[in-house]
Amino acid sequence: MALNIVLIEPEIPNNTGNIGRLALASGSHLHLVKPFGFEIDDTRLKRAGLDYWQHLLVTYYENIDEFFEVNKNTNMVFLSSHGNKNHWDIPFKDDMFLVFGKESIGLPKSIIEKYSNQVYKIPLYSKHVRSLNIANAVSIVVYEGLKHI
Repeated sequence: MALNIVLIEPEIPNNTGNIGRLALASGSHLHLVKPFGFEIDDTRLKRAGLDYWQHLLVTYYENIDEFFEVNKNTNMVFLSSHGNKNHWDIPFKDDMFLVFGKESIGLPKSIIEKYSNQVYKIPLYSKHVRSLNIANAVSIVVYEGLKHI
């Protein structure tokens, strides 16, 4: 029973550290796709990940193309505020890849267009909120997934 959390070009070390801690706590595998908006040894990342980073299953990719090439035959869904289906409608399966974009702009439009049938959103109930913090979004989706697998 495991999920794969994918962060495409994460920009904020505290978010990545918190998601790393979540990955370890949930038994998930973290995939980090470069370029990063920080150095992987950033003290803010380590502080957010505390002493857990050394126990985390994490895979690094040089770019989006490498990520898709290495994982081309896997079951993936993409999370974006531009999705047309809600996250609780994801057909969760063991070892599924949950792909999230960078904090500032989310997933590239090319990915949203190419995988449009696999793009989901977390519903927002206020017109004053554009999106959720990525660490919160990952938490919501991962624990919803664990409920189903």
